[in-house]
Amino acid sequence: MSKVIVVTSGKGGVGKTTSAAAVSAGLAMRGHKTCVIDFDVGLRNLDMIMGCERRVVFDFINVIQGDAKLKQALIKDKRIDTLSVLPTSQTRDKDALTKEGVKQVLDELREEFDYIVCDSPAGIERGAHLAMYFADEAIVVTNPEVSSVRDSDRVLGLLNSKTHIAERGDGSAIRAHLLLTRFDNRRSASGEMMSVEDVLDILAIPLLGIIPESQTVLKASNVGMPVVMDDKSAAGKAYTEAVGRLLGEQIEIRMDVGERRGLWQRLMGRTA
Repeated sequence: MSKVIVVTSGKGGVGKTTSAAAVSAGLAMRGHKTCVIDFDVGLRNLDMIMGCERRVVFDFINVIQGDAKLKQALIKDKRIDTLSVLPTSQTRDKDALTKEGVKQVLDELREEFDYIVCDSPAGIERGAHLAMYFADEAIVVTNPEVSSVRDSDRVLGLLNSKTHIAERGDGSAIRAHLLLTRFDNRRSASGEMMSVEDVLDILAIPLLGIIPESQTVLKASNVGMPVVMDDKSAAGKAYTEAVGRLLGEQIEIRMDVGERRGLWQRLMGRTA
């Protein structure tokens, strides 16, 4: 049975699209047939992070409005046979998304894919609501800072009240996971950012993974490669482990995540 997973956040710039790309690629690398959809109409970025921006002919909105078939808009990843991308429009606005249209596309995708990962826009407006509305599970992406955590708490409220599962009224709820990104042990220990325990106390959902602050994330995005494919980086390994936990594997979460700084970075840190 296929599963729809929304990757969401209350605040922009927390690494949500990077995480959607990494999670979908990680699932596909495990052999699961996976599709990742960009719901951020007008601000299309997923296709660049996935390295397929030059191959976009039709998009999510074209399919919803009947201008193209789903198979015409899907882009198959050249590196992972089991991974496909459904890009969105860069020129339309979010009003082009309709609940009926989203449901029809997701229903069609469920017939072919094991996992459908929805890359939600940040915030709580229309695009974000439709990205989460039909989800079975949610990955809430949060940075260890107060504003990000507070906004994520608001998103959790919406997941528990404004989704298809919640509206059934039978007490069911979307299973939500926390993905903590851009974490730095040293800064957390010094009080510059929130601790993992503080974030968990506020959000009170299971921790899926801790992604360390890492330059490899930016480098991977710039070359159009999901960072999970870089198995030598701390961030890539952290995403790989997060995907394993999503699949039900018992993998211990290491609190000492991070990459050793070079001499120059250590000197800069000492003088900052």
